[in-house]
Amino acid sequence: MALPTLRIIGFIIGIFLITLAIAMIVPMVTLVIFDRIEDLRSFLWASLLTFIAGLALVIPGRPEHVHLRPRDMYLLTVSSWIVVCVFAALPFLLTQHISYTDSFFESMSGITATGSTVLSGLDTMSPGILIWRSMLHWLGGIGFIGMAVAILPLLRIGGMRLFQTESSDRSEKVMPRSHMVAKFIVLAYVGFTTLGSIAFWLAGMSLFDAINHAMSAISTGGFSTSDLSLAKWHQPAVHWVAIVVMILGSLPFTLYVATLRGNRGALFRDEQVRGMLGLLLITWLVMTAWYWATTDLPWYEALRHVALNVTSVVTTTGFALGDYSLWGNFALMFFFYLGFIGGCSGSTAGGVKIFRFQVAYILLKANLHQLIHPRAVIKQKYNGHRLDDEIVRSILTFSFFFTITICLIALALSLLGLDWMTALTGAASTVSGVGPGLGETIGPAGNFASLPDAAKWILSLGMLLGRLEIITVLVLCIPAFWRH
Repeated sequence: MALPTLRIIGFIIGIFLITLAIAMIVPMVTLVIFDRIEDLRSFLWASLLTFIAGLALVIPGRPEHVHLRPRDMYLLTVSSWIVVCVFAALPFLLTQHISYTDSFFESMSGITATGSTVLSGLDTMSPGILIWRSMLHWLGGIGFIGMAVAILPLLRIGGMRLFQTESSDRSEKVMPRSHMVAKFIVLAYVGFTTLGSIAFWLAGMSLFDAINHAMSAISTGGFSTSDLSLAKWHQPAVHWVAIVVMILGSLPFTLYVATLRGNRGALFRDEQVRGMLGLLLITWLVMTAWYWATTDLPWYEALRHVALNVTSVVTTTGFALGDYSLWGNFALMFFFYLGFIGGCSGSTAGGVKIFRFQVAYILLKANLHQLIHPRAVIKQKYNGHRLDDEIVRSILTFSFFFTITICLIALALSLLGLDWMTALTGAASTVSGVGPGLGETIGPAGNFASLPDAAKWILSLGMLLGRLEIITVLVLCIPAFWRH
């Protein structure tokens, strides 16, 4: 790879690091407000080191007349995510006095909006660290939306090309200037975060807890300010606010842009959105009926518990209202299956996006019809777009490698001595971005602290692979990628 190209990539990563260093001012201000200045020096050092590293990459300047090719975007995407996580781990290392392995795991979990954690004692933890964890979710969420909308379609591996242009709907056409798209997306993201904070606060949280949970919910991350997660707050309003904000974060932000530009019906005409909301509604009803029949809870209480936990898993957020892994074998298997489903393409959610399941159904139906009518010409369309071979191939490739990745990571974890449930659900939850796994160790009531360091590095890789749609990372392993 040419030196000017590497300089451009370094320049852009440097800007990211400087932005990260500036973002650390927020936890510092929080520490001053809460009069917990004992951690202030650690954040100052972390910010200073991050700023210096960013400045060192920016000072050489951006080479003139050199532009990044699509293949260069792969290296930029993967390297920027890793480098940002390396420096975002410094506050954990310096304030919590935990190992760098644990710090990096927490950082990767934050930036990728996974929600797996190695920290406990959150109720009495430094408010600076708590707000930093939520900010990592928030920054990673907006970063992923930008990548999903701007970069993944260019690399021909994402699903956003299905949602960027629509011949029958002017609202979904790509804006002539990409910075206008970014402006509206940021506006929607900040707006939902602000409204979520106010709603959580009015529902019964303190303002600090409300801001943390709003950032965590809109990014579908899952970090909380309590070891009990949302079970700490008994007000039903808090739980319903969380459900709404998680759903908002799991819907396509490009459709929010269309709505802001005046097309009020863009959101609900989208097949992916209707599929997502339909899946949630049906799952709520089925699971609530079973939970109500097997417990002494009134049906509306059963509905609230089911709705929050199901929405959290389907949107890959990771909040929990009690330990749903103790609900019984049916619930255990049900939640395990739900963990593979993600939100919508172009949202902050991870997992196997809803549109991939919908496209797979269309392909299955078309193939069955072809068996009955071999000479028929069957048109395969989704959301107003013709399903060409390239889109189908990208979906099949992703689905295959998604499954293989989980299998290999689970196998590696079992090799380290982890039991099958911890290994399998740990691999699935990190690659899907759900956060907590199942079982006593890494379930909703536990965390990942007791796992061996090697397991944490493997799971950190799983988070990165899952968040960047796997193919983005794997392409760097091909020798041909590094040839001119």
